[in-house]
Amino acid sequence: MTAPDDRMLTETGLTPAGRGRVLVIGCGALAHEILALKRANGWHHLDLACLPAIWHNHPERIAPGIREAVTRHRAAYDKILVAYADCGTGGDLARTCAELGVEMIEGPHCYAFFDGLDAFAARAGDEITAFYLTDFLARQFDAFVWRPLGLDRHPELTETYFGNYDRLVFLAQTDDPALDARARDCARRLGLAYERRATGYGDLARFLQERA
Repeated sequence: MTAPDDRMLTETGLTPAGRGRVLVIGCGALAHEILALKRANGWHHLDLACLPAIWHNHPERIAPGIREAVTRHRAAYDKILVAYADCGTGGDLARTCAELGVEMIEGPHCYAFFDGLDAFAARAGDEITAFYLTDFLARQFDAFVWRPLGLDRHPELTETYFGNYDRLVFLAQTDDPALDARARDCARRLGLAYERRATGYGDLARFLQERA
């Protein structure tokens, strides 16, 4: 399939093709990574549906959105997997998935499962003042950070929002010098030191490989 557009993934999500046996319902911010894993592994039986990635800024919408999507698609698939971590739902998503009988990926957020849950937890104490980006968020920095916080209109507020951070850590899923430059520029705009960490697809790959 044609690679989905980031703006569409941010605002409206992705509708499944309806040709597979296994459906992954995930965040739009993970669509490119899941589709790359599908291509690399030849998972022709796997379909992908995505909820709008911008719901990361409105986590109260995620659990109800998953409930609606599972209910709508369940009859068409043998298995449904949920490619979301908790993502700020305060446990609501895990409770919803347990009630619906579908499995979700472990972790507090995508930063942790891209980095690897064990590695991320081991670094937690040293990185309490780190701000994270993934490939998708580096591309969509303005849509998720700059404009929602009003920094496009009032850049003087950057210190108010980010004064307690000391670095931006780019968790890179791919080796893309242009994307590295974008992430570095995000760090500059926020007044933070820059660090790039190559994670690949982390625990997301293992979750899908073991269950798809």
